[in-house]
Amino acid sequence: MELCTGRPHPLGATVTEDGVNFAVFAGRADRVELCIFEGGQERRWELVARDRGVWHGLLRGGEAGLQYGFRVHGDWDPARGLRHNPSKLLLDPYARAVAGELVWHDAVFGHVRGLRGGQQVQDPKDSAPFVPKAVVTRSEEWSTRRPAVPWADTVIYEAHVKGLTATHPGVPEELRGTYLGVGSPAIIAHLTGLGVTALELLPVHLSVSEERLVRQGLSNYWGYGTLGFFAPDPRFATRPDRAVAEFRAMVDALHDAGIEVLLDVVYNHTIEGPDDGPTLSLRGLDNHAYYRLAPQDPSRCVDWTGCGNTLEMRHPACLRLVLDSLRYWVEQMGVDGFRFDLAPAMLRQDGAVAAHGRFASAVAQDPCLSHVKLIAEPWDMGPNGYALGQFPAGWAEWNDRFRDTARHFWRGEPGQVPDLASRLAGSADVFDRRMADRSFVRGPLASINFVACHDGFTLADLTSFTSKRNEGNLEGNQDGTDANASCNWGVEGPTRDPGILALRARAQRNLLATVIVSQGVPMIGHGDELGRTQGGNNNAYCHDSPLSWIDWEAADRELLAFVSHALALRAGNPVFRRRTHFSPDRPGVAWLRPDGEPMSGADWSRGPDGAVCFGMLLNTDGLQDPAARPALVLFNGSNQDLTFALGTIPWRCRLDTARADVRDVATTGLEQLLSAHSMQLLQVW
Repeated sequence: MELCTGRPHPLGATVTEDGVNFAVFAGRADRVELCIFEGGQERRWELVARDRGVWHGLLRGGEAGLQYGFRVHGDWDPARGLRHNPSKLLLDPYARAVAGELVWHDAVFGHVRGLRGGQQVQDPKDSAPFVPKAVVTRSEEWSTRRPAVPWADTVIYEAHVKGLTATHPGVPEELRGTYLGVGSPAIIAHLTGLGVTALELLPVHLSVSEERLVRQGLSNYWGYGTLGFFAPDPRFATRPDRAVAEFRAMVDALHDAGIEVLLDVVYNHTIEGPDDGPTLSLRGLDNHAYYRLAPQDPSRCVDWTGCGNTLEMRHPACLRLVLDSLRYWVEQMGVDGFRFDLAPAMLRQDGAVAAHGRFASAVAQDPCLSHVKLIAEPWDMGPNGYALGQFPAGWAEWNDRFRDTARHFWRGEPGQVPDLASRLAGSADVFDRRMADRSFVRGPLASINFVACHDGFTLADLTSFTSKRNEGNLEGNQDGTDANASCNWGVEGPTRDPGILALRARAQRNLLATVIVSQGVPMIGHGDELGRTQGGNNNAYCHDSPLSWIDWEAADRELLAFVSHALALRAGNPVFRRRTHFSPDRPGVAWLRPDGEPMSGADWSRGPDGAVCFGMLLNTDGLQDPAARPALVLFNGSNQDLTFALGTIPWRCRLDTARADVRDVATTGLEQLLSAHSMQLLQVW
């Protein structure tokens, strides 16, 4: 093999008729070496061509399957944020596949560890034996049939590849915990039977576990320690070299079943962590270009993520990396959308969250990305980091106000009805902010409604524990939130008391049904429809074990049937799936007292404990769909049975959370009995 000039684009390793073209951005480097590994030996070629910070070369005779990395020469001056160290083999940030795993050894750090006074001296140890290598892959033509489900019809199911499949008896044992397991008939049958239209996978980008976790015998199971933004994580493949093909096979299987694939992506930080973290890729290529550095002290990373660093989305090279990655997953891997972890960190310009800044504007005008589903986790650890409702048109957001209000109401807290009504109606107070340019008027479909997700208590634990049980995380039970708004209904943790178990089951049905009947986009955490528990651990990120996997044999089949029925009711009636908020000229909704009369101002705070029983009447105003029919949802947050006046309308009770079995019975008389701590869904027959 011999090296010639090659081309600066595309970035990464590209197989051509003449060999493999390599291109990598290292804007402050003096020299860049391409390192090829064959038969345990390393061969190096200097990339002598440079174009606007991109070093490139064509390796004649190179072919797919080569393992490679880069060594970057340049200034070592941590005080100025310069951390070049040619002793460290760097992973190509555009690598589509990798070989080998990270071994936590002192050699993977660019500086000598353990020196007094925090001094950082360049470390001369070779890191190559301890880091993964990029693998040259050949681009293959592939396309998939996309379901293209409208937002109004979308039901999201958040899941972990392994947690979803590890114990399912219908998934072949050799496929459990893998992409192919997710695409297996057994899992697809569960999702379609439930009524799911979009599977949102926890991170599947190449990730590694933090050193502390590895030393403690734990792992970053959730996968938020990203190392590569292009390579699918090989831990979910039957063989590391099959990751790309098996991910695509999973996508095809889900698409054929009408299910979209969304990815939880982590473009806010990487596993390289703070300034004393390892040098694995971006840090050694161009620390200034890829990481936000403190303006007054560039030796330190700005940490708006709680993970030690923040990507520098203002720099063209970093912005390009993220956009190229997103396009790759859409165009080459068939993905239908993304959920952005700690999304405000990506939008910040000079500290403030900028909804029309570089990243959001680039996505909005991109012919590929502007048409996929975009979901923000609208908070980070930076100043004014809570940004719910501040994302532009085209984005949806995780609505934690929905989560918290539903939890507070159903555990019996007073004064929740006004806020709950806003959440049920699509959170217009959050997503219909009429700014001068109207860019934040987005409608109810901007709200991702949920009561539980991967982060926090599972739904079953939310109704069984008042305090977290995170001792197994080996952090002294100090990690994870203490603000759970949970209720154990009489006994902390497991119990055999049938009365308490019945109340817990009812509470779970209440919370899930509230998500399902609300305007917006419903999201269910994996296993919550089955009663999945983590034993009270509300931060199980570090447990790759039965603690965090779905226990399919212990599944609550009655709850599953209830949720499936409720989602079918939602899918069958457009009054639950409006695209615009209710308006005075076409209200579409009426709020009723237990006597059947409209609620007035005083009714919203009636009595010392506030209103606890009310009705939401959804009519068909403004809906042209012939399937639309009026629906009445009754809520009783009190601990007493109550009656609700129905008048003479011929209602039929389609759902009652006071019962485990699915209901479908005609109402009798002029009043409807509403059990304590329950809700009912009635429709005109």
